Amino acid sequence: MDLDFTPAERAFREEVRAFVRESLPEEMRRKVLEGLQVPAEDTILWQRILHRHGWGGPCWPLEFGGTGWDPVRLYIFEEECAAAGAPRLLPFGLKMVGPVIMRFGNAAQQQRFLPRILSGEDWWCQGYSEPGAGSDLASLKTRAERRGERYLVNGQKTWITLAQHANWIFCLVRTDPAAKPQAGISFLLVDMRSGGVTVRPIVMLDGRQEVNEVWFEDVDVPAENLVGE
Repeated sequence: MDLDFTPAERAFREEVRAFVRESLPEEMRRKVLEGLQVPAEDTILWQRILHRHGWGGPCWPLEFGGTGWDPVRLYIFEEECAAAGAPRLLPFGLKMVGPVIMRFGNAAQQQRFLPRILSGEDWWCQGYSEPGAGSDLASLKTRAERRGERYLVNGQKTWITLAQHANWIFCLVRTDPAAKPQAGISFLLVDMRSGGVTVRPIVMLDGRQEVNEVWFEDVDVPAENLVGE
């Protein structure tokens, strides 16, 4: 088995290295390499720089605006960005909700949400864990009640990373309380700017606000934001 990089892969590494060297703002690089807190504005700016270059979706297929790179090129890209001090790309949109929408979303959802992830216009956060349902998501209690063409969402999510910056959250919600606990759970996209959404910080030991509680009180969500069944 040959584990060496091919000439084409080595050339790709040099391409990535040169691009990052020329495109990554020096002040941004300094913050990352010195272990300082990287503000949300820097994270968004770096995503937009990559997007303008056509690299906004390094792990996405070409048909959805991604690079279409194979795993080796993705590894090289991530290694070179880390070594140069580039901000970490947000996984919530690129590696979590984005692929779900690609696989299970309809065409309208793909056209609406995917380009805004690549461009950095939308900052997503994950709404899974609850006070009584962390790794045991069958116990989640946040519910979404269907009212015609809308859902009414009530409940609480916790340990929600960077929710203070997010304008969208993808949530697991209980839509069929009569089903067994492992069923009756749906994947719903919720606009964080909706009435009834409250973000409360959980301050960590280092004084930083990285995770949060997110409360939903009669939050009105269009039924078209349901992904899959």
